[in-house]
Amino acid sequence: MSGRNQATPLPPSSTGPFRWPPWYRALKRFERPDPWVATWQVANTLIPYLALWALMIRSVQGGYSYVVTLLLAVPTAGLLVRLFILFHDCAHDSFFGSKAANTVLGYVCGALAFTPLEDWRFTHLKHHGTYANLDARGVGDITTLTLEEYRSAPRAARLRYRLYRNPLILFGVGPLFHFLVRQRWPSRAVSRRARRSVWITNALIAGIAAAAAATIGLRTYLLIQVPVLWLAGVGGVWLFYVQHQFEGVYWARRRDWNPLRAAFDGSSFYDLPPVLRWFSGNIGYHFIHHLRPRIPNYRLKACYEAVPELRSKKPLTLRDSLRTPRLKLWDEEHQRLVGFPPLLDDLGA
Repeated sequence: MSGRNQATPLPPSSTGPFRWPPWYRALKRFERPDPWVATWQVANTLIPYLALWALMIRSVQGGYSYVVTLLLAVPTAGLLVRLFILFHDCAHDSFFGSKAANTVLGYVCGALAFTPLEDWRFTHLKHHGTYANLDARGVGDITTLTLEEYRSAPRAARLRYRLYRNPLILFGVGPLFHFLVRQRWPSRAVSRRARRSVWITNALIAGIAAAAAATIGLRTYLLIQVPVLWLAGVGGVWLFYVQHQFEGVYWARRRDWNPLRAAFDGSSFYDLPPVLRWFSGNIGYHFIHHLRPRIPNYRLKACYEAVPELRSKKPLTLRDSLRTPRLKLWDEEHQRLVGFPPLLDDLGA
């Protein structure tokens, strides 16, 4: 899969002020939350998550091999990813019709996923306003340099960027650092409310850890929480990565930035198998999410099937996605993501 997606239904004219195409209005009807579906999603995610936690506690305290605990951690982590998608919808106030209900569930899921609701909402909404814009990178996204920026950077900066984009760091150590350490502190330039959400979430996490230490023991808690959080973090970072880092992706300077192109070509349609689609809460329909962020996860698939123009989007298959980590830099001249130059060039050899 290479080059731009030629099937993108662009506006009828590329001149004059931007206007959304007529079919865009059809998406709005899918924004209405369904309290019964939302409640069922909470039940069918949170209850199995807690049940698997109970099984892992039994496996640790019953003297079973730790391999059993780690095997149970895999589906538990998958459910934590799904809880994060519910949290994500709450941050957009799209999961329930009630803002209060979204806030309460957002804080609960945020505490389980080690993510503060209001602080994360700030950076995520910033991402929605700046994704695919080369002049507004750096908030709520995967750091991406242009090829020219990389070539003109000092040698030490190039090596740091190589280290950051190394899969062992980006998908290995990085997720655990991000969720355990980075998100314990407020982001820059956030509101007092967002800062307060960080301290409230930290207090909730500390309360859960203290309650666990008093009941099942701190060792048992850590033997379960750390691998579950790490596996979920790896899955979450991977999903976020492939949403905007793939062959054929669209980036543009602010003067040329087109919101329809940004949503359609700057975001992927990650065509996952049904089981993975369930665990990831339909987030694979990410281009639709960027077209209409208020559509809850449980309506994305129906939206895709109801609007013919959406089906012109070329999917990113699971096999194709495994090749995306080799994409490191944006080549402005050729309008595509490319890999790193030879390492010897950075070492000065």
